[in-house]
Amino acid sequence: MAAMYAVYHGPVGLKQIAERIRGMTQVLAEGIQKGDAGDVQGSGLFFDTLTIRVKDREALLKKAEEQGINFRKHSTENTVGITLDETVTEADVNDLLRLFGCNQMASEIAQAMNGPKPLPEAFQRSGKVLQQPVFNTYGSETELLRYMHHLQSKDLSLTHSMIPLGSCTMKLNATSEMLALSKPEFMNLHPFVPKDQAQGYAELISELEKDLSEITGFDAVSLQPNSGAQGEYAGLRVIRAYLDAQGQGHRDVCLIPVSAHGTNPASAAMCGLRVVPVKCDKDGNLDMSDLASKAEKHKDSLAAFMVTYPSTFGVFEPRVKEACEIIHKNGGQVYMDGANMNAQIGLCSPGEIGADVCHLNLHKTFCIPHGGGGPGVGPIGVKAHLQPYLMEHPIVSTGVGEKGVPPVAAAPWGSAGILPISWSYIKMMGANGLTHATKIALLSANYMAKRLAEHYKILYTNEHGMVAHEFILDVRGFKASAGIEAVDIAKRLQDYGFHAPTMSWPVANTLMIEPTESESLAELDRYCDALIAIREEIAEIERDEQPRDSNLLKNSPHTQRDLLVGEWKDRSYSRERAAYPLPWLQEKKFWPSVGRLDDAYGDLNLFCTCDPVAAEEEGERPYGGVGV
Repeated sequence: MAAMYAVYHGPVGLKQIAERIRGMTQVLAEGIQKGDAGDVQGSGLFFDTLTIRVKDREALLKKAEEQGINFRKHSTENTVGITLDETVTEADVNDLLRLFGCNQMASEIAQAMNGPKPLPEAFQRSGKVLQQPVFNTYGSETELLRYMHHLQSKDLSLTHSMIPLGSCTMKLNATSEMLALSKPEFMNLHPFVPKDQAQGYAELISELEKDLSEITGFDAVSLQPNSGAQGEYAGLRVIRAYLDAQGQGHRDVCLIPVSAHGTNPASAAMCGLRVVPVKCDKDGNLDMSDLASKAEKHKDSLAAFMVTYPSTFGVFEPRVKEACEIIHKNGGQVYMDGANMNAQIGLCSPGEIGADVCHLNLHKTFCIPHGGGGPGVGPIGVKAHLQPYLMEHPIVSTGVGEKGVPPVAAAPWGSAGILPISWSYIKMMGANGLTHATKIALLSANYMAKRLAEHYKILYTNEHGMVAHEFILDVRGFKASAGIEAVDIAKRLQDYGFHAPTMSWPVANTLMIEPTESESLAELDRYCDALIAIREEIAEIERDEQPRDSNLLKNSPHTQRDLLVGEWKDRSYSRERAAYPLPWLQEKKFWPSVGRLDDAYGDLNLFCTCDPVAAEEEGERPYGGVGV
């Protein structure tokens, strides 16, 4: 949204917005000085924010609140703060002027000022901004619409097919859950608004905390962390605060299985903990003897144990309760990574298993859209003994109290604007629906694993040959037999109209698949059919029917340009096989817009593609993008 805002307005439009905000702030400052209720502080150098000393702050705040206006209370006695932005109207400024005893209208003051005062030269920007063509081309709503749709057409999304990213649940985000995001009652509420002006929101937050507590088996939940990684950091900080309060602040060792998410050791290191890895056995489970040995070795300094359940390898740890008991016996706290919570809901819970704290990914398990770097919500649930140490906030209290650790996010309840999505999901699904969804997620993963097991090796299963909500295809053997690696299968899937699974994680050169509960049996079969067809294409290479260095997989994905432009003599297969390997693609085809890239080279050799606008005279440059 921020990018498209800049694309639409461009450098000229953004500057006009900034000049309008500063001009309105100058008018407000001038009018306040003419009134009898306040005095603008400072040297007169300001952009959008004023500090005003008033005669009777409480009386002014009460009068303002009656008119639906909130001022910022400064720590300095009898001062308030006001910040204007592009949403402020002339009528808003007139309301503010009247509050400060000014009898003139904003337009009258502006006319008398004869325009805004320029910024001192020392504060003026010397260079040009946003000179790239993208910020100087799409200045009308129609052009912006077409540009955004053009970008959208390049994205293989859930509107086309399933996205089975393992450990990154891409489930359906229902329209009914998203409706609140277009309602101003939720979207236009400032995070520091007085609590008595946000009673509906407070009720929603309280209900969501209660529901998540019940689902996870914990005594309290904090919604403040803004991502799963931030939830990990917050949970470990709470553990450290608790241990410190118990006179155990010297405990600084964190045991982490080698199968853990990469953020686990990073979060532990950020919290000042020493990471000690714990081995896994050949089946991907915790090596219990190694865990017991290291817990005993570090019992005098053991702070925490981080475990993911089900494990990152896609199996339920059969001895997870025993693992928790070992940690508690040696004085540590158990942190459960809740990234895979969608395999637990209604069937078991972190609290019942023995965890002391657990983070959740609302942007995975509880339907907040996932991808693009956010917004995410990674709340933590804790047992009663950790509750007094949850995150507080210096401006709007979360109700934790003086023992609470400092905030990990700028706002008291993090990304509160998207909490209605998870609240709606839980309310509409109910206990039975949530439990059923978990069962379908597990069933879907095991169905796909069984179908694919005849063609690919499933890397980890339990003693009954079952997986959890996700599973790993071991494709490492194809490198020797056909010169094919996981990346080649991932690229070829684009020709079949599918997003690749998680590639080369947590095991290098493997594919992790998670179907979720949102997909139908028909869609699961379509994905399996594509992978089975690709396996046959690999078999052709193994039988020397296709060359190892130039084949359907090595040349994928095949774009329209590949198929239409130039000769095809160097290919050992037909255009039809490249573009339409299965019959249903003739009716439902997603065309990749970019052909094969050397991903590793690109990752290691970054370069900028933001070419500047050609140097032209100011008046001849492309249209600046101001909406008309």
